[in-house]
Amino acid sequence: MSIFRRIKNLVSKPAPPQPEKSILTVGPGDVCEVSLVTYQVTGRTQNRQRNAIVLTLQDGSDIKYLAIEDREKTIYSLYHPIDGRLDSFEEVPTTVELDDRAYHMEEHYSGFIQSSGKTPFQQGGEQYVWQYKSDDMMLLRIEWQDGRFMLYEGESVLPADVRVLRGG
Repeated sequence: MSIFRRIKNLVSKPAPPQPEKSILTVGPGDVCEVSLVTYQVTGRTQNRQRNAIVLTLQDGSDIKYLAIEDREKTIYSLYHPIDGRLDSFEEVPTTVELDDRAYHMEEHYSGFIQSSGKTPFQQGGEQYVWQYKSDDMMLLRIEWQDGRFMLYEGESVLPADVRVLRGG
């Protein structure tokens, strides 16, 4: 090694440390834990206008979706897909009854999403979302994009039950 290189290495600043991954920055290939179950993150959709992220999580053949909204507090919800369909996104009801449980609409919004990895909607674009809650605190989420509906049922997750195990 030449003397100039040695002097350059002594004078140059070391590379800044990489910031640690948080649940808001993980993406496909990372590993996280939700309610003591370890999942690999296989996909991610993000709505920047709402500061909302939906992670596609996989544990073996089991696929779940972790919805994260960063508001005054960070809100977590864990969903699994359910079968069902609606005729038109213009006629989504304010009350949905599934398996003797009534869900009441809490919120409806739309926005542009970006997606990466394996997600229900492979391309970004405008997405419509309806969020419901039942009297026993179960959650229902309906998404519509490009003429296709996805329905999910789930529940809220405590922030302490969500952590990043390994970032890629």
